[in-house]
Amino acid sequence: MTADLPIIRLRPKSKPQAIRHGFPWVFADELVVDRRTRAIAPGSFAALEDAERRPMGVVTVNAESKIIARMMDPDPQAVIDGDWIAARLARALALRARLFDAPFYRLIHAEADGLPGTIIDRFGDAAVIQPNAAWAERMVADIAAALRQVTGVSTVILNGQGRARSLEGLPERMAVLSGGVPGPVEVPMNGAIYLADLMGGQKTGLFYDQRPNHAFAQRLAKGARVLDVFSHVGGFGLAALAAGAGQATCIDGSAAALELARGGARAMGAESRLATRQGDAFDQMEALAAEGARFDLVICDPPAFAPSKPALEAGLRAYERVAKLAAPLVAPGGYLGLCSCSHAADLTAFRNASARGIGRGGRRMQLLHTGQAGPDHPVLPQLAESGYLKALFFRLDG
Repeated sequence: MTADLPIIRLRPKSKPQAIRHGFPWVFADELVVDRRTRAIAPGSFAALEDAERRPMGVVTVNAESKIIARMMDPDPQAVIDGDWIAARLARALALRARLFDAPFYRLIHAEADGLPGTIIDRFGDAAVIQPNAAWAERMVADIAAALRQVTGVSTVILNGQGRARSLEGLPERMAVLSGGVPGPVEVPMNGAIYLADLMGGQKTGLFYDQRPNHAFAQRLAKGARVLDVFSHVGGFGLAALAAGAGQATCIDGSAAALELARGGARAMGAESRLATRQGDAFDQMEALAAEGARFDLVICDPPAFAPSKPALEAGLRAYERVAKLAAPLVAPGGYLGLCSCSHAADLTAFRNASARGIGRGGRRMQLLHTGQAGPDHPVLPQLAESGYLKALFFRLDG
């Protein structure tokens, strides 16, 4: 394939070793960017060479992005077509089939599963593709066809929304690539039932990454009064109810998300034990404190407050404020779970911000457990960004 591809080359001062050892990205300042490179259509493929003109593999190029090239295959002879995509999907499917008894999981976690900038979540007979890189947008029909072939799903939805696409210069769009428009899909997870809106929900409709953290929270939830802040469709709240919590309250800004949470509770036969409060999470926590409310288990799973390095300091202050407001709501000897899905905030920075906030909330703490995303969200060790999720569970003083 190399003979048919344009050639792009690393600058002499760039270090090819990282890429040869598995780092998947080439940044614009590492590459010779001339008129020919800029003329390569976004999402097209090229042969990458080091400064000594030694081949390094096949990459996808987008001169509009700071990540100007992403490694597709270290084999310089690789042909990126439907068969190549199907092979990557089959390898990913084999892992998930070993991990899970039912077909509800993240099937493709971008670079870590060998499909750069591409997310695929599976919901039984349906799947949602997020093509967050230009090559995946250009080949999304091939991805969908391979997906149907490998997994047997009949409904495939394209969810083209989010910050990652804007960084690639891609427009927002939603489309049904095959099958019909599904209603809310029932998703069984940790004994709970969730309703996922595949067309109108956040991201792909459900956050599979928190599955092991939901399971840890369940160990603290039996008979408990539980508060799930930034609950989306009831992630931690419904998991707690499935584990025998006496009562759960979900707080979220989205009325649609809370309606799905109530629908999940109905499907579980637990609607009478679920309460919901719609509104700004910070305002709602302050209101609960004013009401004198106390809970045995409080979990806060906010959106990414620090999605990029420029947002890091403000994001850490926001995480500290979450902890400060949540800590007084925890009953003596109760438990507080704090989560971050921010790429830019590493575990140490998030843990320190959380501890500061708990202290400012007038409480002392023990850190019991540190969690991360489940194994259907594998981490590429060379790419720290693929290990984005952090979950901290504390016991607060009695």
